Amino acid sequence: MLDEVGKILIYFGLILIVFGVLLILFSKAGSSLPIGRLPGDIYIKRDNFVFYFPLGTSILISLILTGLSFLIMLLMRKQ
Repeated sequence: MLDEVGKILIYFGLILIVFGVLLILFSKAGSSLPIGRLPGDIYIKRDNFVFYFPLGTSILISLILTGLSFLIMLLMRKQ
């Protein structure tokens, strides 16, 4: 049981490292990720009122995390 938890933590750590490196490379390349400005994000601005709900961004992040967790579970089953 503890072996599996340790492996999961290592996989999550590796994913975080890869994500961090990608963010650094994107920022050095001068391009920014459109996180928070995707189609589907709700942005309403009135005279003294601003409402922002990142619906499209939330869906994209959910899909990415679901895919990553599926891959991790698939790797864990093969061992």
